[in-house]
Amino acid sequence: MTEAAFVNAVGKRAKGKLPDLVTALNLEYGAQERSFEVLPVAGGYMLFTRPEHGDLIRRFLAEKARTRLSRAALESLAVIAFRGPVTRVDIDEIRGVDSGGVLRNLLDRRLIRVKGRAELIGRPLLYEITDEFLKYFGVTSVGDLPRHAELTRELGELRSAEYEQETLALPEAEETSPDELEEETKSGNGHHKLTAQNLSEDDGRVQ
Repeated sequence: MTEAAFVNAVGKRAKGKLPDLVTALNLEYGAQERSFEVLPVAGGYMLFTRPEHGDLIRRFLAEKARTRLSRAALESLAVIAFRGPVTRVDIDEIRGVDSGGVLRNLLDRRLIRVKGRAELIGRPLLYEITDEFLKYFGVTSVGDLPRHAELTRELGELRSAEYEQETLALPEAEETSPDELEEETKSGNGHHKLTAQNLSEDDGRVQ
């Protein structure tokens, strides 16, 4: 239900009251331990079952698992969501591969739509995301999606954490005491033990 549909059904006197009513309903549902709640999505509100009851409801309804999107589809959707409306040429250039088949699949699933044509040579089609996209990913609007700066920061933090874990996992080098080093030098068949310093001073040898 959108704000416009709500006002059209109840009257102009109810304009602006929908968010407060939804909050009150959810408080009532929570107090009564109901299995559902009202959540904002795609510019309106929808009734959702609570996550903790999901497995039970799927078994009861024998619901088939929702088909997952391929990596190519997710890449194309990301370009359209963050850069849209965009042309197929823009999408192909960013992804580095042809996106024709992927776009047809996304159009069939109503996750994207044609907004119009670009003012360019050949008048290519412009693609943008739909409300079905917002419902699929459970967001209210495109503004709820993470920005490029946020993604870059999180990626940097993730790589930093992975580097720290790899560093901690490395075995510590065993220290050699001066007495042990002297003993190693004296032992053997009379040849000097090779060290980094020996190699660097050896003319013509590559370290």
